[in-house]
Amino acid sequence: MENAHCPEQTRLLIIDTDPGVDDAMAILMAANSPEVQLLGITTVYGNVPTALATQNALRLLEMSGLRERVTVAQGAARSLKAGTDIERIADFVHGADGFGDIGLPPPQGQHLMDCSAAEFLVRSVNHHPGRVTILALAPLTNIAQALMLDPQLADKWDELVVLGGAFFTGGNVNPAAEANIFGDPDAADLVLGSTSRLRILGLDVTQKCRLSGEQLEAMQDKGKYGTFISRISQFYLNFHREWYGMDAIMLHDPTAMAAVLQPELFEWRAGAVRVACEGVTKGQTVMDASVKGFHGHHGWADRPRVRVALGVQHEAVVRLIHDRLTA
Repeated sequence: MENAHCPEQTRLLIIDTDPGVDDAMAILMAANSPEVQLLGITTVYGNVPTALATQNALRLLEMSGLRERVTVAQGAARSLKAGTDIERIADFVHGADGFGDIGLPPPQGQHLMDCSAAEFLVRSVNHHPGRVTILALAPLTNIAQALMLDPQLADKWDELVVLGGAFFTGGNVNPAAEANIFGDPDAADLVLGSTSRLRILGLDVTQKCRLSGEQLEAMQDKGKYGTFISRISQFYLNFHREWYGMDAIMLHDPTAMAAVLQPELFEWRAGAVRVACEGVTKGQTVMDASVKGFHGHHGWADRPRVRVALGVQHEAVVRLIHDRLTA
């Protein structure tokens, strides 16, 4: 297994992702953060189809100089209960190539792990019990499949940090649902019911963490990644200008990476979470934050209490993101 001789105190990280402009920010933050050692990247559909997500992960690792040390394992191309419809791909947000259509060359190396993303997750967590943090930045299909392979897996990872959900705010794919949870609500409901060793942050906090168009322009020529981030973000910025009427981008994925690095910048509340898996509210996350009990059994009873981010020190988070991307 790769990286088998990591120092015992190092926090090991696997990122499950669909890069994606803001996914790229999160991955490059991880590459530039001494608090973590990136073990691997597992890929899935969402912002782009899975095969392209894999190519983009390879591009980012080559850019960061980590290609020879970090494993890439390709994951699911469809949701757990995929029907005849194709998966929803957010190319209108990130560009057809996921990186703002700036015309990047293909990655030089194509070698991938000889197993699926789910298998890689199971192997890695079992090889480093209690030490692996998984940061899930996309639909949770790979994580759900890993739990199906090893139902005790959630007892063996350090923690799972999930980007997803809209708890006490509206969604971003429809009034009820956030994109990652909507992408595979069945997987999300399974994962969120699997363990209390899980933190989740969604639109309640990530929408408050933003970089302005002026700040993105000022990142040009700053640090190792500033110019790249500024260039790929222009398409993403135009989406925010058109659909939100703001001259700024929301930093969803890098905010989740910030929650791995400095969880004290967030306000966490514990509660059981269910996901609506069908109907008009498909993808909606509903947290049992009630202080009262309920008469009779209900769908939240006997579910583990996970920690949900409901508040954020947004200026400190944005500063952390900016510093790690321009250092």
